[in-house]
Amino acid sequence: MNLTVYSHKECWPSPHAATGFATDGGFAFQMQALSELFDRTTLVVPCVRHGGRTEETPLEGHRLTVRALTSVPGTGLVRRLLFPLWVLRNAVPLLRTVAEADAIHTPIPGDVGTVGLMLAWVTDRRLFVRHCGNWFHRRTTAEWFWAWFMERQRNGRNVMLATGGGSRPPSVRNPRLRWIFSTSLTRGELSRLRRRRRERAGDPPRVIIVCRQVEAKGAGTVIKALPEIVRTVSGVHLDVVGDGPARVTFHRLAGDLGMADRVTFHGAVGHERVLELLRRADVFCFPTRSSEGFPKVVLEAMACGLPVIASRVSVLPTLLGGGAGIVLDEPSAHAVARAVQYCLRDPAAYARLSSRAIHVAQDFSLERWAGDIGSELTRAWGPLQQPEIGHGTRRRASTAR
Repeated sequence: MNLTVYSHKECWPSPHAATGFATDGGFAFQMQALSELFDRTTLVVPCVRHGGRTEETPLEGHRLTVRALTSVPGTGLVRRLLFPLWVLRNAVPLLRTVAEADAIHTPIPGDVGTVGLMLAWVTDRRLFVRHCGNWFHRRTTAEWFWAWFMERQRNGRNVMLATGGGSRPPSVRNPRLRWIFSTSLTRGELSRLRRRRRERAGDPPRVIIVCRQVEAKGAGTVIKALPEIVRTVSGVHLDVVGDGPARVTFHRLAGDLGMADRVTFHGAVGHERVLELLRRADVFCFPTRSSEGFPKVVLEAMACGLPVIASRVSVLPTLLGGGAGIVLDEPSAHAVARAVQYCLRDPAAYARLSSRAIHVAQDFSLERWAGDIGSELTRAWGPLQQPEIGHGTRRRASTAR
């Protein structure tokens, strides 16, 4: 079966990838895992025509190809206004890839994914939609449309999964709509990362937050908590990982609070560097006020044995429940400070949180993620691959178009 994936995730040319393209974040890892389920997979994504990115992940997988579209111009309102022109400009490759597809996968939210969703519906292709945002947090017309479409179209042929988790299914209207978690860690990585924390006696404790640098994600809240934390925890240092429009503001905030020498801003870094920084940290903070689906970085922190301090958003209470972290009723600087102090001043509590975090994280491997998706798709579509001929191992290759 040939799967075509339509996504807004930008890629760029890379000489280090067998497909000729790379991207950042966990998208590449998930697409590689997904490609193992099918005979052939085509990624249809916007491409920026410049390389030179310091941190990148090759887009590769089992018979995985990349069909590069032109870059979508602008952001926000400008992007929305220009997007119809972008669709017209890319109409030929969009229609051609639909014609070649046996099934279509569209991760949403996203404008390119929505185009793929509608093309699949119009051409009556098998459709797999994965909602990657906060399923219950709907503010825009598009968010209401995506939820309505998924509830209406989830049937024996179309598969709809919402990223998140909980004891109840995502939809009362259509119980066939299921939860799916999100991860970029393989079983091997989960095993390699598991380690009890605070083994470096005498080293100053490190607090870390990894997120896009915008006000809603919580880096500013953690910086504001530092003055209260240092009153009772000596030598504490904060690592802020990620880039975004508020990064300059957060630099200034750290200076205004007299905490500039206690905060390191790392900017945007790659997957391995994120894991390296998490492994040398002691507590992970994520007091987000943003709409979240299943934040992969929280799972990465737990896999490294970090007690996680997070807000009561989306799947986080479920993920951290049972002693895997501390869930804040109100993600204020004072609440963050008290939680960090509790973790770092009570060794027995710290050990319990660290051990439980590691234990919970082991169940969320990339292999299980792909397996859960594969089971859902096989029930709906039947076998996803043609039977092998002979006794040889299935050939794996990556080619570029």
